[in-house]
Amino acid sequence: MLDLKITGGTVVDGTGAERFRADVGIKDGRIVEVRRRSGDADGLQTQAAREIDATGRIVAPGFVDIHTHYDGQVSWDETLEPSSLHGVTTVVSGNCGVGFAPVRPGREQWLIELMEGVEDIPGSALAEGITWEWESFPEYLDAVGRRSLAIDYGTQIAHSAVRGYVMGERGARNEDATADDIDAMARLVREGIEAGALGFSTSRTEAHRALDGTVMPGTYAVEAELLGLGRAMAAGGQAVFECSPAGTAGENDAASLTELDLLTRIAADIERPVSFTLLQTGGAPTLYREQLDRIGKAHDNGVPVYGQFAARPFGMLFGFAGYHAFTHRPTYRALKAQLGPQELAEKLAEPAVRAAILAESDLPPQPVPLFDSLFALVQNALDRIYPMGNPPDYEPTPDMTVAAIAERAGADPLATLYDLMLEDDATAMLMLPFFNYADGNHDAIHEMMSHPGTVSGLSDGGAHCGLICDASYPTFLLTHWARDRHRGPKFSLEAVIRKQTLDTATLFGLSDRGVIAPGKKADINVIDMDALRLDVPRMVHDLPAGGRRLIQGASGYDATVVSGVVTRRFGVDTGERPGRLVRGVR
Repeated sequence: MLDLKITGGTVVDGTGAERFRADVGIKDGRIVEVRRRSGDADGLQTQAAREIDATGRIVAPGFVDIHTHYDGQVSWDETLEPSSLHGVTTVVSGNCGVGFAPVRPGREQWLIELMEGVEDIPGSALAEGITWEWESFPEYLDAVGRRSLAIDYGTQIAHSAVRGYVMGERGARNEDATADDIDAMARLVREGIEAGALGFSTSRTEAHRALDGTVMPGTYAVEAELLGLGRAMAAGGQAVFECSPAGTAGENDAASLTELDLLTRIAADIERPVSFTLLQTGGAPTLYREQLDRIGKAHDNGVPVYGQFAARPFGMLFGFAGYHAFTHRPTYRALKAQLGPQELAEKLAEPAVRAAILAESDLPPQPVPLFDSLFALVQNALDRIYPMGNPPDYEPTPDMTVAAIAERAGADPLATLYDLMLEDDATAMLMLPFFNYADGNHDAIHEMMSHPGTVSGLSDGGAHCGLICDASYPTFLLTHWARDRHRGPKFSLEAVIRKQTLDTATLFGLSDRGVIAPGKKADINVIDMDALRLDVPRMVHDLPAGGRRLIQGASGYDATVVSGVVTRRFGVDTGERPGRLVRGVR
C-alpha cells in the first residue's frame, strides 16, 4: 500500500522535458512510481493511505533555494518561513561568508552584529532566539540535526566565522593571514565539509559590513588564502565555493571582471563548482554580458563557474511600516515612539500631522546602526521609486515613478511619496530597484536566466528583514516568467521549474531530489497555475524579542510535500515536520 498517491495531475518533472499527465505513487518518503495516463481508466491502481486529486493542476518537484540566511532562524523556527510559503522544500544557508559557527565562547555577539549589519536581521531576535549549543561547525550541524523542520535545511561554512575563530581581532580587522593562519582555517573548513557542510562561502564586496560599518572579515583576502580554503573544501567532499565578489554592489564595476578571473582560477584549481552573485549594475549596465561570455568560455574549458541570478529587480522595499523617507522627521519620531501601528497610521493621515512632517528638516543620521541614513537615499531617488500595487508589479514603466506621478498631478514629489505610503492604512510598500533595472525592464534578467551557466539564487530567505522579501522568488518565477510577463519574452513553465529544481539541486550534489522520477525523494508541489498569485509584502513583528520582518505569501499552492509528507495544504501549515538537516557528500 502506498503512503500517498497524487492522481490526475500534469507532471512537469524538473528535467525541462515536456509536461505529461500522470499519477505519482509515494512510499517511505520516496517516489516509487510515475504512471503516465491518457485517460481516467489507466491511472495508478495501487491503494494509498492518502490521495491528492491533482486534476487540472501542475505537479512539480519541490523547489531548492540555494541562497538563504536561516543560520540563526533555524534555532527557533520549525517552518523556515517565508521560504516554505513558496513551494521550497530544501534551503541552503550560510551564504555570503556569514554564519554562526565556529564560534569561540564570548564571541557570539560579534557574529550577531556581523549578521545584523550584512543581512539586516534584527540582532535582538538573534540574541534571544539562537540557542548556541555549539562551538565547532560540526557541533552546529549536530544541533540543527536534532531539529524537526517543515523543510530540509543544508548550510555552508562561512569565511568570516572561520577567520574570526582562528585570527581573532586580526581576522576581524582584515589583516593579512599568515601561512599558519591559512593552515588553521583550512583545517576548520575541511572539518566542516567532512561533517556535512554543503560548501564554503565568502564575501569580497565592500557593501557587506558589520553593524558598526566595519568591512566584514575576508573581504580583502588574498588569492593564497582563498585557494588554501578552497582546496581544503575540495578535499573534504563534493562542495561548492560560493562568493559575493568585489563589484557586486556596483561599488567598483571595473573589479568585477578581475574578480571573475580570480574565481575561474579557483574553480580550475580545486575542480569544484564556484558560484557567484551576478547582477546588472547602474554604473555598468552591460557588464553582465561580458561576465556571461566569460562564464561560457570557462564552461567550454571544463571549468565549473556559475552566476547566481536574481529573478527580479534587486533593491529595497519601503513604507511607513519599515524604512522610509521620513524616519528622521521629529514629528514622525515622536509619534512612532508613542503609538502602535494602527494608531500611528491614523495619526499620519491627519492633515495637520502630514503638513508638519513634510515641513520639517531631518534630524542628522547616526553612524551606527548601519542603515540609519537610508531616509536620505530614498528622498533623492524619487525618479526611481515605484508604488508596488496589488498584485505587486515588479516590471513597472518609467511613467509609474513617484516623480512622474507627482509631475502629472502638479504636486510636490515628497508629498506624493507620503500620500502613496498612506495607502492601505499606511501599510503600502514602494520599490526602489538598485540592480537589474538599469534599462527599466527585465530584459537583462531574461538574458541571465537564458544562459546555461547561471542558476537561480539570491533570494536571501530569512535575511534583509526590513528591506526586501525575495524569498518569494520561486512563485515569481512561475507567475511572471512563465505566465504573466507582457513587456518582453517569457520562458516555458518546464524551463522555469528546472531552473529551481534539477539545476539548483545538481549544483550542490543533491542528486536525490529536484526531479519527479522513481527512486527520487518525494518532495513535490501541487500547483493551481490559474490561481497562483503573489500577495503584497507586509511587515510583521513575529521574530524573537518582537523583531520585525517582511513577509510575502502566495495563493495557488494546493499542496507541498516533503519526504512524502504533506506539510502545507491550500497554503496552511499542516504541523507535520519531516524536514531534516541535509549533509553533503563526503
